[in-house]
Amino acid sequence: MEQPTNRVFSGVQPTGNLHLGNYLGAIRNFVGLQETHECIYCVVDMHAITAWQDPKELAHNTREVAAAYIAAGVDADKQVIFNQSKVSAHAELTWILNCVARIGWLNRMTQFKEKAGKNRENASVGLYDYPVLMAADILAYRATHVPVGDDQKQHLELARDIAQKFNNDFAEFGGEDFFPQPEPLIMGAATRVMSLRDGSKKMSKSDPSDMSRITLTDTADDIAKKIRKARTDPEPLPSELDGLKDRPEADNLVGIYAALADVTKEAVLQEHGGSQFSSFKPALADLANERLSPITGEMARLMEDTTYIDSVLQKGSQRASAIAQPVVARVKEIVGFI
Repeated sequence: MEQPTNRVFSGVQPTGNLHLGNYLGAIRNFVGLQETHECIYCVVDMHAITAWQDPKELAHNTREVAAAYIAAGVDADKQVIFNQSKVSAHAELTWILNCVARIGWLNRMTQFKEKAGKNRENASVGLYDYPVLMAADILAYRATHVPVGDDQKQHLELARDIAQKFNNDFAEFGGEDFFPQPEPLIMGAATRVMSLRDGSKKMSKSDPSDMSRITLTDTADDIAKKIRKARTDPEPLPSELDGLKDRPEADNLVGIYAALADVTKEAVLQEHGGSQFSSFKPALADLANERLSPITGEMARLMEDTTYIDSVLQKGSQRASAIAQPVVARVKEIVGFI
């Protein structure tokens, strides 16, 4: 089976309130990668249900993520856009990889500890096993590259470990070098966008305060208001990068500006160093609206009649299955299934 050399796999959870962090940290990068890679972009609805989801909202949110991909500029004719649950290879390969992964590896996953918190005993088995499903997502396509944020690097390392152990365990049965070692792609000036209310916390869909995040469905007035009310400190912006140390809120806003303008933080400070936030925030709001308004408008148009989105997901799932099913079939042969 021929190994691809430049195949990207990535996905976004359909859990509602797609926000600026999702766009800058993931979706925008998807658009750029399609110029240089073969791209498979998934709406990871199976991951979403590791925490309970309202079924009607899950269906709506799945379409909304697909709409965001398309509105941001992913070419649905050239790249594969689909939702995870439509391709059975993900679930099938997860079980086989569950039997390769080790309990000790999963016990070290910090994201489970953070999400389960003190209610660990009440967390779903799916939440605990989430990283193995993520490994199956990647390895079912024998992807060579995965765009990841800082919070997913550990999961990608686990996928690499699982791939290597499978290759070693089944080396004499045709498994040697079967799965590639997927490489991380960490991109952009704002791969980790922080809350507008607390610069020490990541911007999150689950934050109870809507003012903590800019969503991809916000109006121009919403965005201006949220940036105007974003927490800052009383000092003006520095002219040098070192001046942002110990100023998480200032660093976050400068990082967002840099990412939206596609420049470095240093370039932002050269232009705005010495400015008060009273003048910087309106400039940031104008830039955010300039970049996001076309996407917001196109998403709204697509969501008015979801027939097109559903057709994209259906065609995408067929294309994804055509890639993944032969991989899973070969894995079954390697492990001895008849």
